[in-house]
Amino acid sequence: MPVSLLLIEDNEDILANLYAYLEPLGYELDCARHGRAGLDMAVRGCFDCIVLDIMLPGLDGVSLCRMLREEHRSAVPVLMLTARDTVADRVRGLEAGADDYLVKPFALKELEARIRALLRRGRLNASGGPEGKSGLAAEEGVWTFADLILNTVQHRAVRQGRELRLSPSGFRILAELIRVAPGLVRREALEHLLWGDEAPEGSALRTHIHELRRELDKPFAVPLLQTVPHVGYRLSLAPEAGA
Repeated sequence: MPVSLLLIEDNEDILANLYAYLEPLGYELDCARHGRAGLDMAVRGCFDCIVLDIMLPGLDGVSLCRMLREEHRSAVPVLMLTARDTVADRVRGLEAGADDYLVKPFALKELEARIRALLRRGRLNASGGPEGKSGLAAEEGVWTFADLILNTVQHRAVRQGRELRLSPSGFRILAELIRVAPGLVRREALEHLLWGDEAPEGSALRTHIHELRRELDKPFAVPLLQTVPHVGYRLSLAPEAGA
């Protein structure tokens, strides 16, 4: 079955290049050149993935993505395009609900590889979350650790009665961490979970962890997410080494 993509981009040259590259690969493409029109198409349509530019007329990409997640509860994967490559800009996009980001100018081959990685991740999410459920998981896909409750069927995470606003990537990371808690999940395992064999170079995983920690730990007195330097991450109530 063909993969359906929504391209929300106002640059005609970029749109033309995306169509010329992706259509011959079998993708079904639709596009919007205006933020408001893009949001309407995203809500009304049925797309496998959205490629979203940040700088759009009418409604910027960050606001569009946030509205898509918070107001319309959409879990469709979003790949955000940005001309800025600072950590603050990446965090801003991920906090709005984007699953991945790509800095302009980009190679079309890399963009398509990231789309495929997001689609694989989406299929895993649709199958009910992480595999290999242990005794911590109920039949309904509910996992608990300390005061954290995660439901992989409803795609919800709650701590102390407060619902956490997680991106699909953040939810997937948390689902893997809670599955083995308080055990360690190696950094390489999380990168493979998110991107398969095509993990991006740089600080992409750290940016996702930063966004997850901001939502999971910052509002609460006791942090749960711990970093094991140069190794990986875990959920634990024990004080971090050196803390």
